[in-house]
Amino acid sequence: MSSIEFTIVPVVAMILGGALTLLRTPGSGFTSAMQHLAAGVVFAAAATEILPQVLHGTAPVATLVGGACGVAVMLGIKSLEARAQGPAALLAAVSIDIWIDGLVLGLSFIAGAQAGLLLTIALTLEVAFLGVTLTGELRETVASRGRILRILSALALLLPLGALMAAPLATLPPVVVTGCLSFGLIALLYLVTEELLVEAHEKPDSPLITAMFFVGFLGLMLLEELISPSPGG
Repeated sequence: MSSIEFTIVPVVAMILGGALTLLRTPGSGFTSAMQHLAAGVVFAAAATEILPQVLHGTAPVATLVGGACGVAVMLGIKSLEARAQGPAALLAAVSIDIWIDGLVLGLSFIAGAQAGLLLTIALTLEVAFLGVTLTGELRETVASRGRILRILSALALLLPLGALMAAPLATLPPVVVTGCLSFGLIALLYLVTEELLVEAHEKPDSPLITAMFFVGFLGLMLLEELISPSPGG
C-alpha cells in the first residue's frame, strides 16, 4: 500500500470523530485522557522512526535548515490560530494543520514502510480528536449537521493531498530527504507539545489521565517491537 492509501484510515477517523460528537458530546475527562494517549503515540512515532532517520542522514546543514523551516511554519500556524476569529479563520488554520499532517505522513513513508505505518496509527488518533474538537466549535455557528459533516469531509481530504505532495520527495537527493524529515520531526513535536497536551491540560486532570501519555508512548514502542523483523530474520 502507498502513503495515499494509508491516509484513508485517518480520514475516516476524523469524519467518524465528528459524527459521534454530533450524536453525543464526550466528557472532558475522557477527551483529555484520549488527547494524552494520542500525544504519547505521536511522540513515540517521532522519536523511534523519524528522529533516527534524521540523525543517520549525515547532513547536519540539511537537518538545521529543515528544522528551522519547520519551526517557522509551525509558529506561523500558531500565530494564525491565535488570531483566528469566526468559523472562516478557524477553518483556514485547521486546513493548514491537516495538510501539514498529511505531508508529514507522506514524509514518514520516505523513511520506511514501518515508519509510515506507525505514524498512520499516531495521526489517526490525533485527527479523530481534531474532528471532535472542530465539530464542537462548528456547532456554535453551523446549524445543519449535514453541513458540518461535509465541512469535516472536505478538510479530511487535505490529508491525502499533503501525502501526495510528499511522494515526489523520495526521488530527490538524500540531503534533501534529510531536510524534509527534519521538517516533519519538528511538526510532530509541535503537534505534541503545543496542541495535544496544551488542549488536554485545559481540562480536568488526574494521575490516571496523565498516565495515558505513557500508555500511548509505551504501546507504540511495543507495537514497533512486535512488527519489526528479528535480526536473524
